[in-house]
Amino acid sequence: MLVSDILSAAISWHPAPGDLVLLAGRSGDLAVIETALATLPARARGQVFVEVESGGEVRALNAPGRVCVTWLVREQGRSLDAALGAWLAEMLPVEAEREHRVYAWIAGERTARMLTSS
Repeated sequence: MLVSDILSAAISWHPAPGDLVLLAGRSGDLAVIETALATLPARARGQVFVEVESGGEVRALNAPGRVCVTWLVREQGRSLDAALGAWLAEMLPVEAEREHRVYAWIAGERTARMLTSS
């Protein structure tokens, strides 16, 4: 069994094809984030937020081309909570016509889950 299979099962990371995905955590969560990214197909769309203490911790992450990786450096005043709040407000607007959905794993949560605008 591969490490990616074990970690994916541990956080229940099973996005469906076409799901908009969100991965969010801190430097200590990088193994989980990298493993989840490795399971995504090349056409996946989404956002990754990683909060680190200093700019020296920023490095390249392998992600599909339509998955944006954003490093949030605390010493520059960036925060994971603020970034998540702003991104989710934009991606999950409340509309009467349709429901918006994001498949997400956020550090501190045991499993991945679907977030909706309803």
